[in-house]
Amino acid sequence: MPAFDLPLPELERYAPDVPEPPDFDGFWALDDAPVAVEARPEPTGLTLVDTWDVTFAGFGGAPIRAWYTRPAGATEDLPAVVEFPGYGRGRGLPGERLTWPAAGYAHLLMDVRGQGDQWGNGGDTPDPHRGAAGGHRPTTRGILDPAEYYYRRLIVDAVRAVGAVRALPGVDPARVAAAGNSQGGGLAIAVAGLVPDLHAVLASAPFLCHIERALALTDAAPYGEITQYLAVHREAHERVRRTLSYMDGVHFARRATAPAHFGVGLRDTVCPPSTAFAAYNRYGGADRTMHVYEFNGHEGGEALHTARQVRWLAKVST
Repeated sequence: MPAFDLPLPELERYAPDVPEPPDFDGFWALDDAPVAVEARPEPTGLTLVDTWDVTFAGFGGAPIRAWYTRPAGATEDLPAVVEFPGYGRGRGLPGERLTWPAAGYAHLLMDVRGQGDQWGNGGDTPDPHRGAAGGHRPTTRGILDPAEYYYRRLIVDAVRAVGAVRALPGVDPARVAAAGNSQGGGLAIAVAGLVPDLHAVLASAPFLCHIERALALTDAAPYGEITQYLAVHREAHERVRRTLSYMDGVHFARRATAPAHFGVGLRDTVCPPSTAFAAYNRYGGADRTMHVYEFNGHEGGEALHTARQVRWLAKVST
């Protein structure tokens, strides 16, 4: 796929004024009550890490599953990384995502309610709030009302995941980072905007940023699922636009202050690079880094980018 978005010099300056609902902060006012969390040891056969099967209370008190993994034998409170999967994935099997425990972190891999059937090894968390008006896919479920929209629930789950990891043993609650790619990157940015004392955020190829522009540029899923819905429900555009305005990562990025590490592929037709730069250039924190992969698409920098993330977070966390 050739480069299709703005040239890099324009991307580096791209900071659009994305319209924001006047009641955005009120809509996202979340209580800071302790998060109910349970953890039981999970036998994996791996000798260098210890893993627990975690359940915590997400949106509406619904049980959300997660894997909690840390270096075997570590006794001190460790910095933690809360990781959010990409679209269509669940938490999979224990032992799939070992980069962060191998780097010396406590790691919480959140399951994604109602997903897990497209990639990886599945998920274990249903979405009990599936009856709202809209389409059947996660991107369109409840899309006619921001209060009923699927991503409202998922973003709250992600915020609660930070509270959950802080309640687990062996975690330094002052050093919790949020991380993810694609959908996970969008969730990490949302968490950064809603958790004022987050330690750091790592977001690559983030979904749900400058959503109106993404819908205009790409028909690839997940955005393409929304345009497909609107192609049938032709009179729903304004209601859908209003709902999506409450979920836009540009608004969360403006409110975020934690040090941030971004990554983007300039040939990404799934989450167009201008949408990631829109969030990056509006990011509220002064300590931010963007890595650009000129000849890559949605896969971005893959292992090279992961190595850069590990080095960057080590500097931030010391």
